[in-house]
Amino acid sequence: MPNKDLHDKEYVLFRDFLEQQCGIVLGDNKQYLVKSRLAPLMQRFGLATLSELVSKTLSPFERQLRSAVIDAMTTNETLWFRDTYPYELLKKQIFPELEKTCRTVKMWSAASSSGQEPYSIAMTALEYQQSRPGAFSLGVHIMGTDISNTMLEHCQRAEYDGLALSRGLSPERRSKFFEDSGKGMMRVKDNVRKNVSFRHLNLLDSYTLLGKFDIIFCRNVLIYFSADVKAKIIRQFAQSLNPRGYLFLGASESLSSINADFEMIRCNPGIIYRKKT
Repeated sequence: MPNKDLHDKEYVLFRDFLEQQCGIVLGDNKQYLVKSRLAPLMQRFGLATLSELVSKTLSPFERQLRSAVIDAMTTNETLWFRDTYPYELLKKQIFPELEKTCRTVKMWSAASSSGQEPYSIAMTALEYQQSRPGAFSLGVHIMGTDISNTMLEHCQRAEYDGLALSRGLSPERRSKFFEDSGKGMMRVKDNVRKNVSFRHLNLLDSYTLLGKFDIIFCRNVLIYFSADVKAKIIRQFAQSLNPRGYLFLGASESLSSINADFEMIRCNPGIIYRKKT
């Protein structure tokens, strides 16, 4: 029977490894989370104990195992049109502003997980264009990034089962934006997918090669980082936005004087941040 025990010293070493690799900070009593996320990997890699798995993960030569462990620890549940208000703000306030610009509108979904957020943004843009023929004549592009290659492969397949589709997606949007791909799966239609691309990115790395954006979504992600890492990410977001570009954070997240490059805009409901210049 697999041994899922993890000693305090091993947990501390693993916690430090995870923070160094991807910035995620685990608390002092999160052993249960590590056990639940990593236990399925024991059988996959033929390891009898969780201690052995952690020990091998710390070795720089175990690249495949390291990648699988980071995938397991960074993959979070997500849903379509999460919290609703960001997508309503896009339609009612931000898209009308951007419609006046004579360029392709570019948006970034950072830490895009299994793809629901970037595809929700793309669907929202299509709905706006359908309500205002001629809007965004030079096109819209949404880029999703994630640290997990497994999640990126999922995003690119754009296939979801009934359980995933039931989380936040209305029957009308399901009918409008999805097609049956067989075996109980539904695929995002081509007219949505053509406006979305995906690439691997660790948020601890440089964003320079990504280019500039009009809108960045980084929702329910910063809560996992230390204050220093969070401040660094926000600075890089500011550098990646066009003047007066928008940053969407999670409902429970705040810049709270971390960065002076943004002004907070209170909406009803919700809060968004706009780059000052």
